[in-house]
Amino acid sequence: MSDKRRAEIEAKRQKLNELRKARADRQRADTERRMSEVRTAPVTVRRDVDDLVNSLLGGRRGIDSAGDLTPSSSVPGTPSIGQGSSLAGPSALSGRLSRQSQSDFGSEALSLGTTLAHSATDNVMERTMTPRLVPDLIDVEQELFELPQKERVIYNKEVQTMSTETEPSLNIEEEIRERILREKERELEERAREEELEEESSKLDKEIEQEIRELTEEEKLSVFTSPEFLDFVEQSSKIVERALNDNYDYIRDYTVGAEAGADDSEGKRVKRVCAFWDERYCKNRSVTDVDWSPKYPELSCASYNKNPAALNEPDGIVAVWNLHLLERPEFIFHSQSDVLSVTFSPFHPNLVFGGTYSGQILLWDTRSKHLPVLKTPLSAAGHTHPVYAMQMVGTQNAHNLITSSTDGLVCSWLVDMLAQPQETLELVHAGHSKTGEVAITTLDFPDNETTTFWVGTEEGNIYQANRYDRAGAKAGLNQYDIYRGHSGPIMGIHFHPLVGPVDFSDLFLTCSVDWTVKLWRAKSLAKPSTAAHPVAPVYSFDEADDYVYDVKWHPSHPALFGTADGSGKFLLWNLNQDTEVPVVSTSVGSGRAINKIQWDSKDGRRAALGGSDGKLYVYDIGDMAIPRESEWTDMQRTISGIVGGGSANGVIDGDSRVLAGR
Repeated sequence: MSDKRRAEIEAKRQKLNELRKARADRQRADTERRMSEVRTAPVTVRRDVDDLVNSLLGGRRGIDSAGDLTPSSSVPGTPSIGQGSSLAGPSALSGRLSRQSQSDFGSEALSLGTTLAHSATDNVMERTMTPRLVPDLIDVEQELFELPQKERVIYNKEVQTMSTETEPSLNIEEEIRERILREKERELEERAREEELEEESSKLDKEIEQEIRELTEEEKLSVFTSPEFLDFVEQSSKIVERALNDNYDYIRDYTVGAEAGADDSEGKRVKRVCAFWDERYCKNRSVTDVDWSPKYPELSCASYNKNPAALNEPDGIVAVWNLHLLERPEFIFHSQSDVLSVTFSPFHPNLVFGGTYSGQILLWDTRSKHLPVLKTPLSAAGHTHPVYAMQMVGTQNAHNLITSSTDGLVCSWLVDMLAQPQETLELVHAGHSKTGEVAITTLDFPDNETTTFWVGTEEGNIYQANRYDRAGAKAGLNQYDIYRGHSGPIMGIHFHPLVGPVDFSDLFLTCSVDWTVKLWRAKSLAKPSTAAHPVAPVYSFDEADDYVYDVKWHPSHPALFGTADGSGKFLLWNLNQDTEVPVVSTSVGSGRAINKIQWDSKDGRRAALGGSDGKLYVYDIGDMAIPRESEWTDMQRTISGIVGGGSANGVIDGDSRVLAGR
């Protein structure tokens, strides 16, 4: 459905909602109006009736005691008390009779007084229009009783005196008739409007139903396979999984004190954080190299070889894993050949470099898709043999990618131009009988060094090499200084990091398939040998039970390093505590070989271990990663004790350099 048609349907749906709302408002207003009329109708009818009665009735006039017509008092049917009325009460009548002396009118006076008394007590409403005769009265002794007055009923005088009028009744009837007609007209208009609204609403509903229909299977498949839909699902599901994989305990009770017992993972033990594995990408593959992101401490990457059971999948892949996304990788990069080495760019966190079995150098960008954005050509200008080692050297503004292959070729690349290497250096040795090339298996630069590096070879020797000519040394392999001690191919080499108050950067570790790890001291670059000079190791660690595939110094602790071997063990050594046995020995995963080890670049608490089972294990070593202030001086004493007071190979005593200002 196009955007234009979708917008039209949304506009029609909005119009339908407005029409329905208008109809509901009219119905509600009509109901409220009818309820108000029902409530006000009795009051209006009563008011109309009162007005009609008041217009029909008039007031009455009273008659005074002398027979004149005078306005009556406010009490209807009752003579005014303030005026001198002849109809006085019984007490006044008795006083008047006591003053009469005529005895021949006694009976008439008594009868008249009794009649008047009853007339005043009962509130008789009748009035006589003829003058009242006053007879001559005589004195008669009579015992009188004063009767209690009854309750007076008071009426409005207008009821008896107002005249009748019939005209208002006609006006009210006409007004009611007009009101009824208006109500009928309003009802007809509303009914017509509702019918029109219902018709339009039904038409709009039918039109929307026709537009919003069930998709066919082909249409559903086209939607589900569209790149936009797949990108949306992938990004949104990653966000949800990161939130669900957060290990924060949201029901933790902070009112409860800490447990008295110490955790098993504290101090001398390590704890597995997670194991990254996805059956879709990692099945039947092995991890060949690992690295941590220099900017995002939760991101790590692992390179994998081919899956022999899946011919349609890419031969090599690189997976970027996230500690907050455990079920699947954050990014997947493809390669046409097995990826043997991988590294994050320390200066561009979005770039990932990989060395392949075919000799190609690949560059992936996390902002792009699965395929590499740059790659070297398969030509004689670059590598044509497997690339097992690579390292980024230099600074933010001037850096190069150094790669080496098993044909003895070392290349220097600019990260934004992989069409051809910037420099090439072929390492050859005259002492080799059949061929002069040196099969490089591993490579490392000391800290703060960009021109001189050491390589491990398949023959078991370690050589020093220079990228450029320098004072006393030429570019290429140092033919005279040969570090001999292993009896098998060198699998890993790592120089001591330049941290802390004492400089141990001339110490480096190597591991080999001869089941040993050896400690070496690099010969001073200022005094190169002019004749063959074998260099022996300072110390050998022989506790491994299988091939030792990798070794790495800890990035912040001077005496700590870890090894990974073919028996699936992760060994942690602390030279300040013991040089004979490791302080921690942990069996990783299912017991299959661990190929690579890499410490995280943040604080060294976590170690990433790449297994031959295709899983990337992350272990936390806890407080062992935090060095004490005395660790560097203890390390000096340890090395001095190892070499027998500094006599063997001149190790440490004379050449340990205390860094000024550290």
